[in-house]
Amino acid sequence: MAAESHPYSESTQSESASARPAPDRAPDVVVIGAGVCGLGIAWRLRQRGLAVTMLDKGAVGAAASWVAGGMLAACAEAEPGEEELVRLGRHAQAMWPAFAAELEAATGVAVGLRSEGTLVVAPTADERARLLHHHAFQKSLGLTLDWLPPSEVRRREPHLAASLAGAMFSPEDHQVETRSLVTALARVAAAVGVDLRPHTAVARIVVDNGRATGVELADGSRIAAGTVVLAAGAWSRGIEGLPPAARPPVRPIKGQVIALTMDPAAPLLRHVLWAPGCYLVPRNDGQLILGATVEEKGFDTAITAGGIFSLLEAAWRVLPAIEELPIVDTVVGHRPGSRDDAPILGVSEVPGLVYATGHHRNGILLAPVTADAIARLVAGEGTDPAIAAFGMERFAAKAAA
Repeated sequence: MAAESHPYSESTQSESASARPAPDRAPDVVVIGAGVCGLGIAWRLRQRGLAVTMLDKGAVGAAASWVAGGMLAACAEAEPGEEELVRLGRHAQAMWPAFAAELEAATGVAVGLRSEGTLVVAPTADERARLLHHHAFQKSLGLTLDWLPPSEVRRREPHLAASLAGAMFSPEDHQVETRSLVTALARVAAAVGVDLRPHTAVARIVVDNGRATGVELADGSRIAAGTVVLAAGAWSRGIEGLPPAARPPVRPIKGQVIALTMDPAAPLLRHVLWAPGCYLVPRNDGQLILGATVEEKGFDTAITAGGIFSLLEAAWRVLPAIEELPIVDTVVGHRPGSRDDAPILGVSEVPGLVYATGHHRNGILLAPVTADAIARLVAGEGTDPAIAAFGMERFAAKAAA
């Protein structure tokens, strides 16, 4: 992981600069935040003929998107009380094959969409009982998950611990290689003429007469636009200029991640694996991504002994052979967690401002539906019913209840 560079190369920068709108023309849309959701939105907006300027305080795709595990796990992660989110996730899963194919055809970059499915393992009898109870709830939603006895789990993954008490198998929960995905989205955005501006911090959203009319940069300059899309992930709430009620309730949730390396010709693991306290994601190049801590520590970026130990111990309990694998990188990301851990998608009480933030652990999964739905909304095509339950207004409604 450490050896890979961010996708916004000098050639990409040149392509984007050559396609920028003329200086005397304001963009139709400013997108704040160049993660997978922001890049996808910008791509879809350009396909509709809108001029788009994209701003990010760091490198393109270098924040949570670059660190994410890439699990497309709408089924295995389904929880009580999150039925609307499960429906949105399932809709996104159905979109992923076509989204990946279109992106690969446009860029020549393979995004590593894999379909082995996901195993959620039970190391102990107590964990088996908990998983079976949860399995009953998930089945009640019509989700496809199968219970596997220990012998079948070991047949599919022979390097797992012999003492496992069983596992749930989710055949429709897949994965995508997030860094390849970011690279492809950055490339296609540049190719279609998005004005990509990395290392360009937005100080505030400009609101004139109650309407968002553009942004003011950290250097004091302004960019006017017909619509501002706030897709800045964990940093969304910190951008000034909005009235308090319009600032999205998004906070950073720290996650530490470890990258190990396996022999690509004989990998220890083939499926995405969830276990108590960790997940393990095998990549096509032999890397094994091990994550992730869940820490309410603001924008802290420290790699800690406790965080690394907890992940390694949890993984070792289910896959003992990891003790022989080299550690090639450790990294920290910040998930954008909303008040209810569901995304904030749609219009604002401030006309001209649209939200695409708060995706928490589901930014990669929800990237296709976020891109399509927000582009439709900005282009005046109406609100996609798939995102209707995820507007900012739900927080005011809950507070009033």
